[in-house]
Formats: sequence, structure tokens, C-alpha cells
Amino acid sequence: MVSSTIRPAGAPVGTRGGACAPRFQRPLDFGRFTFPRETVITSFVPDEKNTKLWNALTKRRRLILIAGPCVIENEQLCLEIAAFLRKTSRRLGFNYVFKASYDKANRSSAQSFRGPGLEDGLRILGKIRAMLGVPVLTDVHTEEQAARAAEVVDILQIPAFLCRQTDLIRAAVRTGKIVNIKKGQFLAPHDMKQVVKKASAAGGERLLLTERGTTFGYNNLVADMRSIPILRQLGFPVIFDATHSVQLPGGAGDRSSGQREFAPILARCAIAAGADGVFIETHPMPDRALSDGPNMISLAEMPRLLTTLLKIRAAAGVS
Repeated sequence: MVSSTIRPAGAPVGTRGGACAPRFQRPLDFGRFTFPRETVITSFVPDEKNTKLWNALTKRRRLILIAGPCVIENEQLCLEIAAFLRKTSRRLGFNYVFKASYDKANRSSAQSFRGPGLEDGLRILGKIRAMLGVPVLTDVHTEEQAARAAEVVDILQIPAFLCRQTDLIRAAVRTGKIVNIKKGQFLAPHDMKQVVKKASAAGGERLLLTERGTTFGYNNLVADMRSIPILRQLGFPVIFDATHSVQLPGGAGDRSSGQREFAPILARCAIAAGADGVFIETHPMPDRALSDGPNMISLAEMPRLLTTLLKIRAAAGVS
């Protein structure tokens, strides 16, 4: 069972309920799955070039699940989410990658919570990677961040707003890490061909391409499922971002809103259309999340959704 105690908005990073979070004092209990917080699980052993991870992700026998909170709120919450999703993914047969941001650099308001920052964030991501034995993804916003984050995580992500930033793409792929490039809300799917060319010219051979919706008027996005087969023609695995696709950018004035009730529906459509995996932001209590709560899926709903996605893929016979 996942703990529902999280740090309230406004409390400093590393606190829960206003008090310092206990560190390495008790085991985390997820029903039958219990591990001491000091334990290092070595089921996932990364190599320098991420060859094993890339080979696993590109074998279509298993769907890819990139999931976690929008932003690192505190260490304990991230550990609990990652452990729950790791257990669920192993049981169902997903290739799981934990995701979380150390800095939400493009929040609507300057007063919005951004995260713990680069160094504290990478420390937490590195701990999750070592303790749980899961590969980790985070987004980068500058060339310098790409080099630093590559020392810790397995997959670097280019945010949708930055998908045409040539120097950032070059810096990310030159680290040798797998790079997930999110399609900008302002791009047609075929426009990603030029983005892929930039990455390939810089030596990028291990890319993931993520569809996350397209701008539709003001404060709205739509998900065009034709983009999935179009993106797949570029020769790399295609991921569908189910939660950002139901975001309503700026829909709440000083922050984005969202329609989380539609995220599972779009995820099901994407798998039927041939997506290689899904990207989902999830939280034990989405309404109390410090970023993107309105479009996040509750952690408790994830097992049922993932089970449904497997059934749809089997029924669709997508290859």
C-alpha cells in the first residue's frame, strides 16, 4: 500500500507534514513487497553506453512504461512511487523507467513550485536508481545540465518546448545516453523528421520520440493518433504521453489545468494505434501534487490501466 502522507504545498523540500522526513529508519511496505531502504537491488545493471537498456526498450515483446511524479517533491514520495511501479511493471511485464523532474523551468507562474534543483534532484534520482535497480529519466534544459545529468541518469529528455533547440539536442546525444525527444505542441508529426536529423547528425542512434498532444486554439490540446504511425516511420520507438496530452495549458490562470479523466482513454487509443509505450505522470494524491495534478493519474489506478493496455495490444495485434 502506498503512503498517502505527502509534504503539503509550501513546506520545504525534504519535509512531510511540516516535519523532517525520516531517513533510512523503516522499511517501505507495499503489501508483499518489502525492502529495507538501505538495500541496493541490482536486477538492473546499467552499462556505460546503455546498451542493455536500449536493447530491452527496442524489443517489442514488452511495452515501455515511463512513469513517475511530475516533479521531485521529496525523496520519500519518489521512492514509494518508484517501488510501487517497479513491482507492478514486473508483475505485468512492462519495461519500466522512472521519471521525475528536478526543475520545472517553464511553470506558468514565477511563484509555482519548481523542484529541488539540479544537484539535490540528481542525488535523489541516483538513490532511486541504486536502491530499486530501475533505469531513470529526467529532462534537461541547457547543455551544461545535459552533461551533469548524464553522470547520474540513464535517459535524458528534451522537453517539448525545447525540441528544436539544436545545441541542446547535440549536447544530449553526445553524452552517449538514450535521449527521449518530446514532440513540441506546435509541430506536426512529420516535422519531427528534422529534429531526428539533428540528433542523428550529432551521433544520436538511441532515441525515443514522444507524442504529447498538439495545440488546439487557446488553453487546449488535442491528440491526433495518426501521429503515432507517422513518428514510427522515423525508425525509433514512439511513446505516447497520456497525461500531458490532456493538459489545459494556462487553463487555471497562473497555472495549467487538465482533464485527467481522459488520460486513460487516450492511452488505450495510443496502444491500439501502435505506440511502443506510454508516458504517465502519477501521484498517490493528484489533487495535492505540487505540479500538474489536474492531469495526473492516481497511483492506485495504474495497475488496472496497465492491465487494460496489455489486453488492447494483444487484441490489436500491433507489431
